[in-house]
Amino acid sequence: MTQNPESQWFGTHAVTPREKTRKVIGVFDSVASKYDLMNDLMSGGIHRVWKNHLIRRIRPRAGYHYLDVAGGTGDIAFRIRERTGGKAHITLCDLNTEMLSVGRDRALNKGYGDLNWVTGNAESLPIPDQTMDVYTIAFGLRNVTHIDTALAEAFRVLKPGGRFYCLEFSQVRDPLMSKIYDSFSYGIIPRMGEMVTQDRESYQYLVESIRQFPAQHQLKRRMEAVGFASCSYENLTFGVACIHSGLKSA
Repeated sequence: MTQNPESQWFGTHAVTPREKTRKVIGVFDSVASKYDLMNDLMSGGIHRVWKNHLIRRIRPRAGYHYLDVAGGTGDIAFRIRERTGGKAHITLCDLNTEMLSVGRDRALNKGYGDLNWVTGNAESLPIPDQTMDVYTIAFGLRNVTHIDTALAEAFRVLKPGGRFYCLEFSQVRDPLMSKIYDSFSYGIIPRMGEMVTQDRESYQYLVESIRQFPAQHQLKRRMEAVGFASCSYENLTFGVACIHSGLKSA
């Protein structure tokens, strides 16, 4: 598959694809223990509203098979489990073992011993073909080295009639809101990361990675290119975040 332009950038720094993957692992090794706290601080808790809205879009059902990719800390998987009363089959897959460790601890604290935890890359999922009813990825796709490869993998593991959902930071189009958002992102978030996690560089990367991520219409086209039908997107909070969805036709 053609190399994606994002694979050559780690934030604003030119890298090889292999270097990008290694650096992304390093970022999440560093921030794993404070990841959820920082999400609350950076978004003022709005990320929880976005995730709850995603779950309403998914409408989780008992008996379905769900795959949550880049889901290490469990936020999406736990919500799906709660909505289905523990009667769905849920697999969490993450490239980063530190994030998975945080998620497992959280699951044990909640008494959720029935989740399946898998270490794996979104670009080469350790999941058989056509076995999942729903694929979710929340705030993880922009960190994937080859986005088109990950989209093709999502298509591969879904059953015919299965659904793809991506919740991700996106592009704010309103000029005034974009200026305010940029000022907060570049001026506040790295400093916040330094204060809370003693790691400014990782949060500088996270801010920069949002600007490297494809705009809403571009990601929609790329989903269609790997085979997804009925593709659509919904902007949240002026486009600060966006939900993309697509169908694997029967």
